[in-house]
Amino acid sequence: MPRRATPFLPDQYYHFYNRGNNRQAVFFERDNYLYFLRGLKKYLREYVEILVYCLMPTHYHILVRIRQTSEVLKTSEVSKAVSLAMQKFGISYTKAINKRFDRVGALFQGQFQGKPVQNYNHLLNLCVYIHANPVKDGLVFLPEEWEFSNYLEWMNLRNGTLVNREFIEDNFGTPDEYKKLVMEYVKTRNLPDDVRKYLQDLED
Repeated sequence: MPRRATPFLPDQYYHFYNRGNNRQAVFFERDNYLYFLRGLKKYLREYVEILVYCLMPTHYHILVRIRQTSEVLKTSEVSKAVSLAMQKFGISYTKAINKRFDRVGALFQGQFQGKPVQNYNHLLNLCVYIHANPVKDGLVFLPEEWEFSNYLEWMNLRNGTLVNREFIEDNFGTPDEYKKLVMEYVKTRNLPDDVRKYLQDLED
């Protein structure tokens, strides 16, 4: 695996994402999404805190905060550990999908992307962007209708473990306040006609 140009530093935020090779699907059925989430917990939670995620049919978005360096792991080793964990996770998921669907070859478009969050405004906007993705792409009418993100946890509609309620409260206030931000963002997008009509009907 090539060395990353930008290292992963403790207590910093990063946007992890990747998409299917040749823009093809990486999730084919519900069990694939659930398997991916189990992999996130297995491979990554030792090194990162997962704050926001959304799994889409052809790609994924994950906002993480790198955990503080432990006594066992020196700061200089953190970046390598995170990269290796993501590599193992990607290989594990690809192998499972290839076996399940009798396919061969790469599933993802190269190495995952891990972009540092530039500033506080970028952090807040990224949360909204990730959770709004399913609506923006016309998969659902409302963010809470998409099962494969932790927006439901943010709204206190599901008791999943990949959520940090202190982070939500400190940065957005209440779930209702955050929901308003997401919906305001959604309404400014170039939405599919049926989604736009649905949202307009809600306001009538």
